[in-house]
Amino acid sequence: MDNINETQATVSELEARLREEIRRCVNVIGEAGASKKANDIIAVRVADKTILADWFMFMSGTSAVHVKSVCDEVEDKASEAGLVLRRREGYNDGRWIVLDYASIIVHIFHPEEREYYNVERLWMDETTETIKFDN
Repeated sequence: MDNINETQATVSELEARLREEIRRCVNVIGEAGASKKANDIIAVRVADKTILADWFMFMSGTSAVHVKSVCDEVEDKASEAGLVLRRREGYNDGRWIVLDYASIIVHIFHPEEREYYNVERLWMDETTETIKFDN
């Protein structure tokens, strides 16, 4: 019985460390967006709602060029933080870019697309953990 309790304690400790590391990476991405003057940056914890990721992040640029610039900065800072980009979609158009870092999925929108699709509403309610970033 002691071995089971020790194993459970070790697993709980590892899970806590992993959650901390993911949250650190969320902060890195949020700060990268803020450094490029992205608007309305918000991270939404979705781990209890989907198996796709632990966090979704949403931010906006003011034009297609700005959206791409924000994306470039997020990619650079995420790579420096040790995150591996699994997939990137939408870069050529610069209207809605999605970056998949496994535990964190980043959405960088042109304002019109963000308003039209309003993706955040699908994942947020009054109990959802969120982090907002200022630029």
